[in-house]
Amino acid sequence: MAKTKEMTVEDKLRALYDLQIIDRRIDEIRNLRGELPLEVEDLEDEIAGLETRVEKVSNEIKDLEDEIKDRKIVIKNATEKIKKYEEQQKNVRNNREFDAISKEVEFQELEIELSNKRIKEFEAKIANKKEVKKTAADKLAERKSHLEFKQGELKSIMSETEKEEEILLKKSEELGKGIEERLYTGYRRIREKALNRLAVVSIERGASAGSFFVIPPQRQLEIAQRKKIITDEHSGRILVDPELAREEEERMGKMIEDILAKAK
Repeated sequence: MAKTKEMTVEDKLRALYDLQIIDRRIDEIRNLRGELPLEVEDLEDEIAGLETRVEKVSNEIKDLEDEIKDRKIVIKNATEKIKKYEEQQKNVRNNREFDAISKEVEFQELEIELSNKRIKEFEAKIANKKEVKKTAADKLAERKSHLEFKQGELKSIMSETEKEEEILLKKSEELGKGIEERLYTGYRRIREKALNRLAVVSIERGASAGSFFVIPPQRQLEIAQRKKIITDEHSGRILVDPELAREEEERMGKMIEDILAKAK
């Protein structure tokens, strides 16, 4: 059985840089979407809250309208009782009976007065709640329209990038499996800490890409020799020489184009 060829340091550097190229492309796709998924989620939550608010106020208005109906029934019943008592007063036999009926009439009149007062209060509350409901409903309509726009925007971007991201994620996983676990774990750790999520960078103008810290000439020579894994002492990133970076950028760029072309 043939032995698997052991990877040289240069092989490892190329593999790490290739992985970085793929992961960088994935990051670019996700940055293209930006905050859209979160915006859509926030809008959906806001709409759900507004719908609950509109429903709650609608129920409160209905309850108040029911209260008005009940009060109108009280007024109707009281009015009918007053008429009945007034008829009874015509046939009383003494002042005691007259006074007793008068008190009943007075009580019913107070019921009517109180009910009318309550009706006015309920109507005022209804008017206020209708304003609240209109404001919430208007905002709900505006938010729904905005959500529809954002969903369309996200759908458009997703349709353009989802397949590409899926392919690149598989390629990233495939490349990751070909790198020894210690290096791969270190690569992921550096990526998580880096603001631009770059774990492997080349030297540009005597400094590591994206850094202003100059790398001494002797250190640059060691990096160009590709005999060991060298990291930037300031950022912790793995360093590669410009020539290796250029070669892998060209090779991986073509490979990605071919993979995506076949997937169409």
